[in-house]
Amino acid sequence: MSGRLAEPQGPRYTGPQAVRGQPALGRNRFSAPLLVFFKEKAAMRSLVFCSLMVSLAAPLAAAQPAPRYKTLCLTDKFYCEGAYYGDFNKDGKLDVVSGPFWYEGPDFQRKHEIRPPQAFDPKDYSDNFLTYTGDFNGDGWTDVLYVPWPGKDASWYENPAGKEGHWKAHFALKDVGNESPLWTDIDGDGRPDLLYNITGYLGYATYDPAKPDAPWTFHPITPKGNYQRYTHGIGCGDINGDGRVDIVESSCWWEQPANREATPWPKHPYQFAEAGAQILVYDVNGDGRNDVVTAWHCHQYGLVWHEQIRTTEGQIAFRQHEILSPKPDLKSKAFRVSQLHALDLADMNGDGLLDVVTGKRFWAHGPKGDAEPDAPALLLWFELRRTAGKVQFVPHVIHDNSGVGTQVTAVDLNGDRLPDVIVGNKKGTFVHLSQSLP
Repeated sequence: MSGRLAEPQGPRYTGPQAVRGQPALGRNRFSAPLLVFFKEKAAMRSLVFCSLMVSLAAPLAAAQPAPRYKTLCLTDKFYCEGAYYGDFNKDGKLDVVSGPFWYEGPDFQRKHEIRPPQAFDPKDYSDNFLTYTGDFNGDGWTDVLYVPWPGKDASWYENPAGKEGHWKAHFALKDVGNESPLWTDIDGDGRPDLLYNITGYLGYATYDPAKPDAPWTFHPITPKGNYQRYTHGIGCGDINGDGRVDIVESSCWWEQPANREATPWPKHPYQFAEAGAQILVYDVNGDGRNDVVTAWHCHQYGLVWHEQIRTTEGQIAFRQHEILSPKPDLKSKAFRVSQLHALDLADMNGDGLLDVVTGKRFWAHGPKGDAEPDAPALLLWFELRRTAGKVQFVPHVIHDNSGVGTQVTAVDLNGDRLPDVIVGNKKGTFVHLSQSLP
């Protein structure tokens, strides 16, 4: 089984020459037409529009064409490191929430305050690492959950049912740790749960719409361990094919038992990552067994997938394949990108296979921290191709001056049946809208 990386499509970056606020055009090796209109010093309350169209020609004639993107920069202020979506005004069109604002779809030109805005210094951190949505009080209106700086308390904000003004805050959870909490249905009740860790325990939290003022309930699934506020790497999916959602972390996976309240869940050690972000579970090679895709170190380098195999005794095991090397040659011109601190799965080109959406988290620890902190903030997707029993990942650059935060969200906003990409981070808030396929 091969995990070969193909040549990247679109702009290519080979060195750390970019400066914050300037697209890295001088290092582009590919001749794709590139138009960038970027306004760095926009007024906080006005929308800033960045339009970038990249021609992405697939290198194989039989490959599904890759979409192009129009990029809207909704603000260049740093409010959060994770943005999401929901229909907040019940007009049938998806809107975007990023930091203290929600932006009306489909053009996202009108914004509304959810809470008093506070912009942060990009050299520092925000109070909002991820954002999710749901109807938390059962009134039919979409509310917002702000996942805080790791280790802080989380609150959800109640949609005022079409009325203007700040939304009412409700305490949800204390001590929300991990840098990549996930929003997914662990217990099978049809509502998403928040997967994260508190000090000492990994687990998930549930809410009851009938009791909107009650704190959410945390369900630990592990014995007490070394989990702390800045723990890296978390994911979920059905690893063993029993129909139940298992939980994955950087160093093991936890098997959900028939009685999920019987804790701790069985632990299966395996090193998926040194310091992961969102850990993705998906059948990469189409053999009917779910595999695992993850950044190897979200503050350094590496993107890998772990093929699920069987030992001679029939036990579950994994074989690692590199997509991007965890230890690249920094003198080489080979494609590399550092600090893949957010990942998502989506079928980006409509070929029926889920692709990996990721990118560089810009200035994760400021302008001098981590690997190549000033390198271009690439946002890209890795196209999954299966050919004659082999797996290939083809990187496509969506944008070279936005990147990701601690969250990246792929969802169809414009109704063309292809995912668009939402980013909130230290460079601002961006909506990357897919255009018609070539």
